[in-house]
Amino acid sequence: MKISILKFALSFLAIGYNQASAYEAQQSSSPKLRALYNSLDPYSLPQHLAFYELYPQSSEGQQAFRDAYRLLTGKENVTNPIFLPASLASSINSIVGLINKHPDTPSLELSDAELEVINNISSRLRNRNLAGYQAASEEFILKLEPHQIDLARAILLTQLGNEPDAIRKIKSYEATIDLMALQILTKTSLDALPSQKIRAINRFIFEEMGFRFPPHSSFAKDVDLYTFLPSVLDSRRGVCLGVSILYICLAQRLDLNLQMITPPGHIFVRWQEGDQVINIETTARGIHLLDEKYLGVDTILLQQRNVKEVVGLAHFNQASVYWERSQHDKALTSYAKALPYLPEDKLLIKLMGLNTLLKGDIDQGKELLQQVVDYLPEDAVSRDTIAEDFLNGNVGVDGVKAIFMQVDEKRESILAKRDAIIKAIQKYPKCREAHFNLAGSWLQLHRTAEALEALCQYHALDATNATVEYYMAALYAERLDYNKAWIHFRIVEALTKQRNHNPEALSDLRKSLAKQCPE
Repeated sequence: MKISILKFALSFLAIGYNQASAYEAQQSSSPKLRALYNSLDPYSLPQHLAFYELYPQSSEGQQAFRDAYRLLTGKENVTNPIFLPASLASSINSIVGLINKHPDTPSLELSDAELEVINNISSRLRNRNLAGYQAASEEFILKLEPHQIDLARAILLTQLGNEPDAIRKIKSYEATIDLMALQILTKTSLDALPSQKIRAINRFIFEEMGFRFPPHSSFAKDVDLYTFLPSVLDSRRGVCLGVSILYICLAQRLDLNLQMITPPGHIFVRWQEGDQVINIETTARGIHLLDEKYLGVDTILLQQRNVKEVVGLAHFNQASVYWERSQHDKALTSYAKALPYLPEDKLLIKLMGLNTLLKGDIDQGKELLQQVVDYLPEDAVSRDTIAEDFLNGNVGVDGVKAIFMQVDEKRESILAKRDAIIKAIQKYPKCREAHFNLAGSWLQLHRTAEALEALCQYHALDATNATVEYYMAALYAERLDYNKAWIHFRIVEALTKQRNHNPEALSDLRKSLAKQCPE
């Protein structure tokens, strides 16, 4: 609840006071003020802080201050706090400002005294036990084992470390996260079950604070704003990576061990202990989805990322923004920043190779692509073909540029990419990825006949892509050509069996085909 709304509500409840009685209420207790105090949610930190701001001299205001201190620190006995109450009182405006900050307003940059107060009341948070909590450089972070890294400090150092007065800005954002964690602890405890902590975090982030996935038109244009932790905190909007990073930052403070999971093109958070699993879908208010919902025909398993790799993924996402803007030098700089955190990531090396080609350094680009040309990821059924086709002369830089053209929800954007791909295929008819992308463009335009023709062209070049064969089977079935549908179904079934993969989508397609046209 916003502080202005709280103040209005509290003032409205006390509207029966005239000026004299209101002044009297500031100096001593009164039945109406006592009733107003008793109406506060006993677990609401914002309400108690708002009440104290309105009535600091009254006995109820002083009690609200002690209640707020108890909620912040978790200490029942507040007669002898670890620091003078005056220091908390003098910082109350800043604390209220952080807790009740409106979306899309920059976070406050706190003074040393205010930072010390918040640090003192946050001392019980468990991220204080991490070796990376006091990290002052990326070099130090890179030397740490993943389980020793404080994700908030690592992310903020990589994103703000070169700015003037960086440490103060970093600590101010960390103070915001600390206060968020303390508010969550008013509804749970450090000793609570993981499932209870997850429910409390979900309720706080998505209900009380109102964090949301941004509109497509916004994140497609400014995905970096919804990935970087400072921007996510300031706007309360984030894409999957941005909110997942915040979620893990809070979890580290609450002694909750989470993993980052990265299915193709997506990221979510997971808690796992033995056979117990809770998936946390941060783009849908933290709901649990079964693993099968993330697995596809070509996706065998869900890749787990440790905390160190998560830092690299933030730079990875930033690089994609620069690539979309054709700023390939900047994209390569971001990929280079990600590389120390993701040293063995073949996808990262491939994307570095493609951007190197697009900026005009053909020899270096080929050298990078050579490292991934035969690579089959452990989580995939089929190999990516773009590196092989480029090295074999089946596509050039102009074709690569067409294949990786970005589209939005507008029809004109889809048509522009379709036309660019058609032109590329005329020049490079053996480029498999071009045919696949053309099929995708036709499907976006709801032109299934043309999409099927593009997939047939791919199949004629290469019959080992599970996704292509699956789409061909589904499209032939849609056109009631069941004989051809079964042919391509058997191909994709054989490909997935070779990788011990039995995707739900394939099982559903088999049931549908068997119902319409038994083998």
